[in-house]
Amino acid sequence: MKIIDTHCDALLKLQLAKRGVLTNDDSLNFTDSKDLNTSLNKLKTGQTMAQFFAIFVHPDVPAVEKWQHALEQIDLFYTEVLGKNSELKHITAWKDLENLKDGEIGAVLTLEGADAIGNDLAKLRHLYRLGVLSVGLTWNVANLCADGAQEPRGGGLTLLGKELVKLNNENLVYTDVSHLTVNGFWDVMELAKFPIASHSNARALCDHKRNLNDEQIKAMIKKNGNIHVVFNPPFINYEKREATIPDMIKHIDHMCSLGGVKNIGFGSDFDGITCFVTGLEDASQYQNLINELLKHYSEDEVKGFAYRNFLENMPG
Repeated sequence: MKIIDTHCDALLKLQLAKRGVLTNDDSLNFTDSKDLNTSLNKLKTGQTMAQFFAIFVHPDVPAVEKWQHALEQIDLFYTEVLGKNSELKHITAWKDLENLKDGEIGAVLTLEGADAIGNDLAKLRHLYRLGVLSVGLTWNVANLCADGAQEPRGGGLTLLGKELVKLNNENLVYTDVSHLTVNGFWDVMELAKFPIASHSNARALCDHKRNLNDEQIKAMIKKNGNIHVVFNPPFINYEKREATIPDMIKHIDHMCSLGGVKNIGFGSDFDGITCFVTGLEDASQYQNLINELLKHYSEDEVKGFAYRNFLENMPG
């Protein structure tokens, strides 16, 4: 069954390899690297239809270097991901996902945290031109746009952050709520035409700040937003580094009980996580999840989770 996955951190891994932070030179080979959870070969084995690639600049990077770090990851997206793998097709408009041919995998560029643009919205417009189709305002800490989920003060969006959301709306770009505070989430709900939680689970089952509470899930459903479950064990079983596929499906069950059967999708966080759901350690194993879901849901519902909900809810 085809898969759309709305979050991975392969670009960061490729950048760290290029900068010599990773010791294994093989990591730079996107096609078949054993060190990448989302290498091309693993995406093909797992029947991935589209993979979203996040641009992520760590908060520890000095402010004057953050834009350069973002540009490096974009360059790797173009040279190492797209440039050396003809099966991958750059998705620059949402309708492109509907026009993929057999054997092609869509590659979508996203931004995880607006740190790289500072207070310069012209840089955001440059990112749109380079193909960014989804923007999360924060990672876990504060920046000039908003507080992240683990920022102690728990603030919402700044005036700059609100302008960013409006620009996303104008450009048919998703605003990603996955790393926001609760207050930031509700600020986005007031403004965003196209909200997405690219990689978050249900807080009712796992009380982690990165997950969504029931009222947030209901608000996303009401706004026709996409909620994509994440495969990180600490977000499935609180503070534990292990989880099973049935454990993760409990989060899907809960979201469905709130009315989200047409909103659920997958956002693995592969290449950004260091522990894994058993039997779901990389993109090649996606069909293990599909097979387990088919024991609990109809084929039509599982196709929704896997790819069709996203296609039916996307902008444009």
